[in-house]
Amino acid sequence: MNKRILAFIVAVWACFVLVSCGGGSGGNATVSGLNDRVLASQEVTSALSIGSLVIVNGWNDTLPRAAPIQAGNSPGLMAISPSRNFVAVFDASGKNIWGINTLTEKAIGDVNIPGLTQSIIVPTSSPVAYAAIPGATLPGFEFTGAVSMVNLQTQSILTIAVPQAQTVVSDSTGTTLLVFSNGSDFITLLNPALASPPVDTSCLQAIPNQNSPNAVCTIISEPMGSRPVYAIVNGETAYVFNCGYECGGVTSSGAPAVPSIAVLNLSSLTVTATIQVNGATYGLLNESTLYVAGLGTPTGPTCASLTNPINPKTAATYCGTLDIVNLSTMTDPYYNNASAEIAIPDGFHNQMDLSFNGQLFVGSKNCTNIGDEDNPSGEVRGCLAIYNTNSNALIIPPDNGDVDGLQGFTTRYIEYVAEGGNLRVYDTQTGTLYINSQYLPQGSIDIVGYVGDVKAIDFF
Repeated sequence: MNKRILAFIVAVWACFVLVSCGGGSGGNATVSGLNDRVLASQEVTSALSIGSLVIVNGWNDTLPRAAPIQAGNSPGLMAISPSRNFVAVFDASGKNIWGINTLTEKAIGDVNIPGLTQSIIVPTSSPVAYAAIPGATLPGFEFTGAVSMVNLQTQSILTIAVPQAQTVVSDSTGTTLLVFSNGSDFITLLNPALASPPVDTSCLQAIPNQNSPNAVCTIISEPMGSRPVYAIVNGETAYVFNCGYECGGVTSSGAPAVPSIAVLNLSSLTVTATIQVNGATYGLLNESTLYVAGLGTPTGPTCASLTNPINPKTAATYCGTLDIVNLSTMTDPYYNNASAEIAIPDGFHNQMDLSFNGQLFVGSKNCTNIGDEDNPSGEVRGCLAIYNTNSNALIIPPDNGDVDGLQGFTTRYIEYVAEGGNLRVYDTQTGTLYINSQYLPQGSIDIVGYVGDVKAIDFF
């Protein structure tokens, strides 16, 4: 009898270590009892329901018995701090940004912002988020567009006027923000710590390539740049993505502007090099390799014109391209080389993630959808591409819809993909849906409503 009791105690102890018998990979238990947590923003359209942040068990791709986190009626876009202690969530229905403490799994507050946003960042572990709001307007002020600094701990907001601000990125300290505006050939650099609350209009008086009087705002232009839309900051270097003709950019003579990557020194605010690419709206930096996606023109090249044998045949008329830039040699062997260009779905590319075993996931919005994933017959195609950086192979998965979020892990050969409102689970060893008869018979996590984003809130 004593042996049986001892065995029972050991079994119970082991169950707790594994977090609910398989619910986690070990370590200190969290509020939900999980150590491998993923948040999926759940937008529910029913008048009888409201959205929330659903906690997913990233250890086995299941929905645990954990209460969802309230973050407004229609939470979608999320941004997470580098230490994953804090998540900012945008609720489009109320135009609010909610702050989520990942330790307590609860909201710490919300702040109303002056418009819709598609770009939020949380540069540090502090509960401070920055949002680019292209249509921002405030009573008593004559401007449209701003960057709002939102402190979720104090539930306060400081708004800096930046005309048509579309995208905001930051250095690692949050002291320098780079802002990109719709239809502009300028980059706005902000020092948010010097801005005057509640509304700062320094940028409205700033002169391009000169410091403004109070040094809050510096506006710079690139000698060869056209329509900068994004940047990746690495130390004192910013790799600026010049969208070019895809975003309406033209040269001084009126010719279509070629997309490029500009290497901007943030100390001297000078461009030290420019690399022409096929298209440039988004990318990912991996050591000395820069992956760059885009269309290059308003439509992109015809898929039939891209003759690289790895490109799958498709009924789509136009495609996007994936360039692989070598920063050691400052060259792009894919530029203007139809036999080498990697053809990916069209649309506006704004998602990219590299799995730890070398699978590059590239996503876009408003792409050409072909077929129906629910009733497949012939080609099925959406906005997702998977490029194997090890074997130079390309897969266009048979799915439909916009790609709204990507999340990989370092302990599993798994990638979560929010596509078409579904939360797909991909096996990064095969580049196909992960089918598990016990938990995932169809390769999707069954979340009610539209999944608008996905973020891992634990390191695993």
